[in-house]
Amino acid sequence: MRIRRWAPLLVTGALATLAPTLMPARASAADPLHRFHHQRPEWHRCGATMPAAYRCATLKVPLDYRRPTGKTIDLAVSRMKTSTPGKRHGVMLFNPGGPGMPGALMPMVMADTMPETVRERYDLIGFDPRGVGRSTPLSCGLTTAEQSIKRPYHPGTFQKDVAWARSIAGKCRAHHGDDLRHFTTRNTARDMDVLRAVLGEKKISYLGTSYGTYLGAVYTQLFPERTDRFVLDSAVDPARIWRGMFQSWAKGAEEAFPRWARWTARHDATYHLGTTPAAVRKTFWDLVARADRKPVPHNGDTLNGDGIRATMQPLFVTPEFAAETVADLHKAAAGSGKPAKDTAPAEGAEPADGAGDSGPGDDAPADNSPAAFWSLACGDTAWPRDPAQYRRDAARDKRAYPLYGDFTSNITPCAFWAEPAEPATTVNNTTGVLTVQNQWDSQTPLASGLGMHRALKGSRMLYVAGGEGHGVYKKDPRTCADRTINAYLTTGQLPPHDLTCKVSGAPAEGTTPAH
Repeated sequence: MRIRRWAPLLVTGALATLAPTLMPARASAADPLHRFHHQRPEWHRCGATMPAAYRCATLKVPLDYRRPTGKTIDLAVSRMKTSTPGKRHGVMLFNPGGPGMPGALMPMVMADTMPETVRERYDLIGFDPRGVGRSTPLSCGLTTAEQSIKRPYHPGTFQKDVAWARSIAGKCRAHHGDDLRHFTTRNTARDMDVLRAVLGEKKISYLGTSYGTYLGAVYTQLFPERTDRFVLDSAVDPARIWRGMFQSWAKGAEEAFPRWARWTARHDATYHLGTTPAAVRKTFWDLVARADRKPVPHNGDTLNGDGIRATMQPLFVTPEFAAETVADLHKAAAGSGKPAKDTAPAEGAEPADGAGDSGPGDDAPADNSPAAFWSLACGDTAWPRDPAQYRRDAARDKRAYPLYGDFTSNITPCAFWAEPAEPATTVNNTTGVLTVQNQWDSQTPLASGLGMHRALKGSRMLYVAGGEGHGVYKKDPRTCADRTINAYLTTGQLPPHDLTCKVSGAPAEGTTPAH
């Protein structure tokens, strides 16, 4: 789920490769994780081109927390300490989304996003989740063609889709065996708690976006007494992990499409896609049909109609982003202008996620993002096993949501994955957190945000009426939403009630959607 404003920082530099210091194991009946909790990380400058205050280290964590004396894996972490220790409240961890996106660069990103009144209260802590980037990165040996996670449904090609899904699951199993079952959100949350202990903190604060909201919610479920100030921005519904969440993207895209058409018609002088919403919609579907007859040049390759549909769904992050891309594709299809540039999220990331700009660590395998994506999506919860169910669902959703429905319901490698090592996490607690949601978000639709709010019964919801796109916290302390988030992170006081912010106005209490 994509937050484009982070891109300029997330593509620069490289993390230093560091060796951890892991204290010798000592038996402790009270704390079976004693040797992990008492590591002494060797903090180093992350790279010659990185700020001196941005420090990196590597920890060890158990592969399987049920067997803490067994195999260990690496956890790449980073830190930027507050420059005003006298105002320090604690540490704040971050996750930018995914699943399958690295987060070690997040302290630098958020240092640029958060106002000084917030930054001075926290040491900012980043980490690459297990299996991602520099944290024992997963690889399934996938070819470039196999790394695409978006497959449209067509009756004549469905058996090929089944073969692809079976092959991906088989390759991942061949590369990692039973270890793969432990690269899950529950274990990533446990890794966060090891990091908390290593940092010497009783509690952690946290800001997670998109997939990061689910990770944060799982942490509150496993460690409610260690949860401090948590902001869950653009939330995943924990009751729909994961297939139901993927399917929600189809409905979100279908709802975003007419709004985008209206916006684009008002800006026809810029994009030349039609002066009315109906004309814009016709231009788009004509483009899809034309690309099916003759694929459109795109980033050194070509896109057919299915490729254009797949490209559109994550582009609804902003109407401008979608309009620019469609205009470029339209020109390329007509043979005028340059071939359309690559503006779609990188394959292998959650197709609706904001973190695709960050990319894995420079030395991570080329297929790290899709490998990590599938390990979490398939390992967090059980999926249907019968290919016929996927066929029926994809055909149904292609009719109901013609823009994207077949992509979200078609078969995936999860149909052939090993059984999850643990049951899916039921999020159902009274921990106080702040959930944040735009009204019009095609990546985590409003219904998804309301689902998280219901699951976290002690939460307050900040709802942005008229808010468009994915991700609310946007580096503008003048907005109602950012003011509310910053106040909570500064004081620790949740709003007394759910709040509604208008895009251009002040907060209004008691007007959030029914939940």
